[in-house]
Amino acid sequence: MTMILHPDQNSAFPATPSRATRSLGLVYGLLSYAVFLGAFLYAIGFVTGVLVPKTIDDGTTGAWSTALMIDLALMSVFAVQHSGMARRTFKSFFARLFSPAVERSTFVLLASLSLILLFWQWQPLPTVVWGIDGPVFAGAVAAGGAIGWIIVLYSTFLISHFELFGLTQVITQFMGRVAQPIKFKTPGLYRLVRHPIYLGFIIAFWCTPLMTVGHLLFASITTGYIFVGIWLEERDLVAFFGDEYRKYRERVAMLLPGLF
Repeated sequence: MTMILHPDQNSAFPATPSRATRSLGLVYGLLSYAVFLGAFLYAIGFVTGVLVPKTIDDGTTGAWSTALMIDLALMSVFAVQHSGMARRTFKSFFARLFSPAVERSTFVLLASLSLILLFWQWQPLPTVVWGIDGPVFAGAVAAGGAIGWIIVLYSTFLISHFELFGLTQVITQFMGRVAQPIKFKTPGLYRLVRHPIYLGFIIAFWCTPLMTVGHLLFASITTGYIFVGIWLEERDLVAFFGDEYRKYRERVAMLLPGLF
């Protein structure tokens, strides 16, 4: 399968293991994807404040300093897990202990669980930073956030959604096949910006008709983490693709077409 490489992906599989092991890997991959899907859908409701039992502004309001420390700790757990397991050093270590076919599913599962922990323990900081009262303008801003989520999901399918979230790897192993080498490709939005998934997240987090201090904290920290993630990701992509990615980086903007 030809696609642009996401640095968290690993498609090099060893010799075919036993059928029981392959079956177990397939079940594990399917369960990991199910947990991810639930966490992703809940994240949309958590940020937008709709259709979920607890949103970013819900919960008992306690001491401001305590809430801040807890929220920062929760986001740090996600950042450390996500960045640490995405690095090639961790992938090599994982491959020495377990089947590389389930490495991506393990990453997805633990990332999803860290998000679930964040949703569960998040402490609201409900002071309003801005609020848009007019239904037309509020609806337009909310629609912008929805477009952000659509960009995120659409972009994952452009680079093979099911490989990005580990299903392709476990299915390939279960069928006893060897994955094809990854080729560099820039489909759709990847011709306009190098990181449309990250762009979608930034739009989704910031386009809200009601911005509280807690939401502002979440959006600010995650945006900062995205820029760190881009730096780490592009370092891995250059190491993997070499001059091919360097030329791509020179001609295509990082997040905003024609700007940066």
